[in-house]
Amino acid sequence: MTHVTLNSVRKQYDQTTAVDGLSLDIAEGETPGVVGPSGCGKTTTLRTVAGFETPTEGTLAFGGRDVTHVPPEQRNVGLVFQSYALFDNMTVRQNVAFGPRMAGVGKAKRRERADDPLDMLGIGELGDRDPTTLSGGQQQRVGLARALAIEPEILLLDEPMTGLDAKLKRRLRREISALLDDLDVTALYVTHDQAEAMEMCDRIAVLSDGKLEQVATPTELYEAPANEFVADFIGTSTLLSGPVRGDYIDAGAIRVPAPTVTDATATAAVRPAAFTYGDDFEATVTERTYLGDSVRGRATLADGQSIELRLDELPEPGTTVSLSLDESRVHVLDS
Repeated sequence: MTHVTLNSVRKQYDQTTAVDGLSLDIAEGETPGVVGPSGCGKTTTLRTVAGFETPTEGTLAFGGRDVTHVPPEQRNVGLVFQSYALFDNMTVRQNVAFGPRMAGVGKAKRRERADDPLDMLGIGELGDRDPTTLSGGQQQRVGLARALAIEPEILLLDEPMTGLDAKLKRRLRREISALLDDLDVTALYVTHDQAEAMEMCDRIAVLSDGKLEQVATPTELYEAPANEFVADFIGTSTLLSGPVRGDYIDAGAIRVPAPTVTDATATAAVRPAAFTYGDDFEATVTERTYLGDSVRGRATLADGQSIELRLDELPEPGTTVSLSLDESRVHVLDS
């Protein structure tokens, strides 16, 4: 296992800054995720760790060793791409053994290093198959097995489940998450899928325009977002703002508890499940989506503000409902 440190990494392409002063510390055996909107710097960050990009400024270290200018082939990094990038002129086993072969590993040992991860991933019987005949989920496993066959110090996964159907994604999330927990490898997981990151990653780094907005556990990100961007990007939030009057924020139709705030004005992030049926204020339902175990919706307050709801039951749009706010689930953002 290897400790990875990105220290004030900046990557500039002409007039475009892809990554801007990123510092991230990845512990041995940890699997952090990197999420953010398109163009935020996720893939550039991963490519920098892999060695395909050299920082314009800043440094990168593996286990305390400066690898900022070390070429990719000397970093012992395993890569799993979203396209799988399998060689269609090789069998599955030959694909997986390709890395050890390029490293000069003998034939018998190569086969062992190919068969072990294939068996671990439950596809050992596919070793002699043509990869073009495999399903998307099987190809994804082959790509992961190939990355593991080189016995990497660091495993990089670049949106590896893109293109898979929802049911297969859910199953593979569980399987790969359990596998990463069992392996003695440090990993970095880049994805645009928040649910994927929340389920699979120990911590999540949220990027916006190349900058790190927050790095925290999934629970911390959801319940205590650092700012409005994180609150809006991770899950769904209603942002309620207004002047602070005593121990609450006067957000118009709603009083939001803020007992420790000393600023003149403040903003609170309120998750949909924090709104419950009660008798503190009224709202008119404007949208309703049935999700099976709950109903997601939007409603408009008397002052025109829109709020996000998630309740066991919700009437049809146009209906006025009486609600309350679970004060324990309100998070006041830093000013």
